[in-house]
Amino acid sequence: MADVLVTVPKSSGLDTWVAEGDAAGEPWSGLEWHFYLGGPVPNIRAGERVYICCNGRVRGYAPLIRIDRSARGYALVRHGGAVAVTIPEVVRGFRGFRYRWWDRSVESAFPAWREP
Repeated sequence: MADVLVTVPKSSGLDTWVAEGDAAGEPWSGLEWHFYLGGPVPNIRAGERVYICCNGRVRGYAPLIRIDRSARGYALVRHGGAVAVTIPEVVRGFRGFRYRWWDRSVESAFPAWREP
């Protein structure tokens, strides 16, 4: 699998990202959500996981629906189905994406994922 990790920018913050919609534990609203990036496009397919990191913690993932390309970059598209999980390590923020480097067996449920 080619799961990827992206970082919610500090400038927008966790609350803004959560307010976007279809957060972990919420039913699908029927809408699609785009996480915009520039640079190289990851080698990821529909159904693989896009993990989110904010404030040094992995907060969870959502299944990728597709990648939309534009003249300014691309967007990782998701909708419902987000799951709150974390890993037992601090993850510093970064631009772009990284491929998942941890084994899924180290992931644990993260009921406090909305806390800073």
